[in-house]
Amino acid sequence: MKHLRRCVTVLWVVLLAPAISSAQDQFFDSNGVTIHYIEQGRGEPIVLLHGVGGSLQNFVTRGVLPNLARDYRVIALDLRGHGQSGKPHDPKQYGREMSLDVVRLLDHLGIRRAHVVGYSLGAFLTAQLLTLHPDRFLTATLVAGPGLLRWTPELAREAEQEATEREKECASRTLMYLLAPPTGPTPTEEQINASAAACFADVNQDRFAIAALTRSRRDLVITPTAAAAVTVPTLAIVGSLDPNTPSMEQLKMLRPALKLVIVDGATHNGARGILAQPELLAALRQFLSTTHPPSP
Repeated sequence: MKHLRRCVTVLWVVLLAPAISSAQDQFFDSNGVTIHYIEQGRGEPIVLLHGVGGSLQNFVTRGVLPNLARDYRVIALDLRGHGQSGKPHDPKQYGREMSLDVVRLLDHLGIRRAHVVGYSLGAFLTAQLLTLHPDRFLTATLVAGPGLLRWTPELAREAEQEATEREKECASRTLMYLLAPPTGPTPTEEQINASAAACFADVNQDRFAIAALTRSRRDLVITPTAAAAVTVPTLAIVGSLDPNTPSMEQLKMLRPALKLVIVDGATHNGARGILAQPELLAALRQFLSTTHPPSP
């Protein structure tokens, strides 16, 4: 049995290797900030937006990009402040500018309309894009993030605390607590320290850039009225153990046409994170094929 599993693993790596290696690094200027992106596959375009502190590699290593590239032209970018993209330290360079980077990338590639899939922070950007430029998107998928539908003094204090922690520790213990499963154990000091150490060791991490991004969070707010008025076909996927699940359910109430999929036992990130669950790709592919079938 061990030998069989090892053979399957080797075969899987071999099958994925050509798809991953042929995705060349590309760059373009987005209103003065360099944005790194890759493309893979042919067909209707799908843009993938990762979460805070991550990179486009999150979609590669979890198999999302190679899987979709079998039938679509998949475009994944490093959000500004992340990966190989530019990392300004001014909060004014983030917020809505991050959403507009997606539109500028579509313009750069000569793409009129695309599917968009956003995870966590990427989902918040997607939700805003649907209110700013709905005409540019065929469908939208919100993974583990409903969009920022309100702003309060408490959220402002929370953002500033996260930003301060980023500057000092590279990782944010506040964010780790907020994203922990509601019914599970809270992150331990050892886990927090390990996260900080990994962040400091990552040459693509710029803690001051992420702090600036965090301080721009208010600029991502959309009103419930605007969220409810979106007509772009939208799928929402979230884990049952993700603290964002109630907010996703509220979004469903605001926009009944939204298709909501809750994956039992999945968390926001980590070993049971939603990006690693097979239900994610299954739900996404079914949604794309039934809502907007690709052209022959």
